[in-house]
Amino acid sequence: MTQLHTPNTSRNQETGRLSFMVPVSPSAPRPLRTGGRAGTNRPARFGRTFGGCTFPIVSASKMTAKAALAATAAATLLPLLAAAPAHADDKAPQPQPPATMSSVGGTLLSKAGTQVQLGVGAPVLPKELSARSWIVADAENGQVLAAHNAHWPLAPASTLKMLFADTLLPKFPKTQNHTVIPTDLQGLGAGSSLVGIKEKQTYSVHDLWLGVFLRSGNDAVHVLAAMNNGVDQTVKDMQTHAEELQALDTHVKSPDGYDEPGQVSSAYDLTLIARSGMQNPDFREYAATPRAKFPGEAKPGKKREAFEIQNTNRLLTGDIGVAPYQGIAGVKNGNTTEAGATFTGVAERNGKVLLVTVMNPSSKEQHAVYKEAARLLDWGFAATGKVTPVGELVPPATAGSTAGAEPAPGKEAPGKGEDAADGTGHASVAASKPSGGIGIALAVAGGVLVLLAGAVFLVNRRWPLAGAARRRGREQETVAGQETAGDQKTPPVEETPAAS
Repeated sequence: MTQLHTPNTSRNQETGRLSFMVPVSPSAPRPLRTGGRAGTNRPARFGRTFGGCTFPIVSASKMTAKAALAATAAATLLPLLAAAPAHADDKAPQPQPPATMSSVGGTLLSKAGTQVQLGVGAPVLPKELSARSWIVADAENGQVLAAHNAHWPLAPASTLKMLFADTLLPKFPKTQNHTVIPTDLQGLGAGSSLVGIKEKQTYSVHDLWLGVFLRSGNDAVHVLAAMNNGVDQTVKDMQTHAEELQALDTHVKSPDGYDEPGQVSSAYDLTLIARSGMQNPDFREYAATPRAKFPGEAKPGKKREAFEIQNTNRLLTGDIGVAPYQGIAGVKNGNTTEAGATFTGVAERNGKVLLVTVMNPSSKEQHAVYKEAARLLDWGFAATGKVTPVGELVPPATAGSTAGAEPAPGKEAPGKGEDAADGTGHASVAASKPSGGIGIALAVAGGVLVLLAGAVFLVNRRWPLAGAARRRGREQETVAGQETAGDQKTPPVEETPAAS
């Protein structure tokens, strides 16, 4: 979802690491002033610290009383002013996670800070992580490999569209057509991302879902919501579905993820929602589609033209400075003034499928949300089988509630090795560079969907990736080694600064 709000001052200033994370690298050097030298590039101060009074001694008899008073005041105050920095630290206080968070999925996940339990041979977490909240989980068995403030309720931006899709996708056949009326598009937030839906034009449900998944189109969301008896009903349905999934940090106020007071989700919940959505073959196919044709406006006497839309998920399509992630199969990105950048992704490597969610990185690195997600995926693939899970992704309540359940025996035991947790669940965040590489060739193996009796949640199975994702994996394997991380093989999508 795109919101063209002017970022508030505090948001622009939230560039440091969270105070409860141990800094692991020196601060970035200040840029040189024009014509300056490295040795003299110091913060500006009000003059220099005075060793003593530098004013000339003048007989009081030669000064007027007024001048004497002024000189005395200046001589007293100026050294004090000069000793203080001219520019006080104007950074806004960093937000802190709640003291008490949900324990759904395990008690370690309710704790603030980084939770990881490293075993022998496990790689340490990447140090280049600045997100307020993140999680890495095994998509198949639901084990949470590592997390940081997993249950912190934060603005979700367009990642909330995953819940919208998981709620409404089963309701309408893809071949159903709908002619847009003016009321369908009412209530769109200012600056919303749009796929380009026009009034009095007819679109198939398939077209509308392409607009939701690829262009994060709020106009497509509102049309589908109108088909579902309106926005209010859709919000209620989404909230009910979130509760069924035990995504209890999630409070829905708008179906498209547009910033609204009280609308929040968490890295844990978004991962839970993505896992549920990926059970639906249509959800998987849309999430894995890099580009598609979308109907243009029909004009009398002319054939209706179509235009190309491209997925805004940069790990799927790539962009300048970020390469497509080998094995990526979706799912959704977002960006608003309140939420910052958010992203949930799923990827497969050597038959192992991982889910990752990253919320609101403070790093100024270009495409930070994607790069941090890629680092966490690399770490997760390298760490699989070498860490003790810190929690689990619970099944829906209708499949047998495990809300707040304790992790399996041993999950809270400190990990082994010099980089293991300290026993409180707060592990060292000092890390080497992430294992593996974004450019490594990965084959995406197709899975077999195992149906459980009573339509209960599917766990401990091969992950059913979309056919498009499998084909893309084979294509990426063919060209692996010919590209570098900075190569740009697909044209970037034009987006507004605070997009989707």
